[in-house]
Amino acid sequence: MVPFRGTFDHTLDAKNRLTVPARYRATLAEGVVLAMPVDLKPCVGVWRPEDYERYTQRALAELPPLSSQLTELERFLYGSSHDADLDAAGRIMVPGFLGEHAGLAKEVVVVGVGDRLELWDRSGWNEHRPALLGGVAEITRRVDHPE
Repeated sequence: MVPFRGTFDHTLDAKNRLTVPARYRATLAEGVVLAMPVDLKPCVGVWRPEDYERYTQRALAELPPLSSQLTELERFLYGSSHDADLDAAGRIMVPGFLGEHAGLAKEVVVVGVGDRLELWDRSGWNEHRPALLGGVAEITRRVDHPE
């Protein structure tokens, strides 16, 4: 499977549907899971179902079976996600609760993030981008100069 990469400017239509970038339609043809990210950034993650299942299993694996933290994380991961299919035109419907979390308006940015795509409101992405770049610079600085 080819990782999701790249950044694409797109729009949501009046029914909150996003046209998936053409290069990823075949990869997502079997369906998608749309979900709120664990870091609560204002975006919507779009996974292939099997990738979302791996993601959730990794996230839950380290917690004890009877832990209240496990229950809360399960509640978040499964309750904040939504199964969807691409329609005949290669579009996915973004559920209202996820669109509201991300502040999605008409203009969106689709960002490839390896095992998933992220949907950002264009202005939210433009606001986040300097922090992202600064964070990457800080991480690489620490690699070169450990404290």
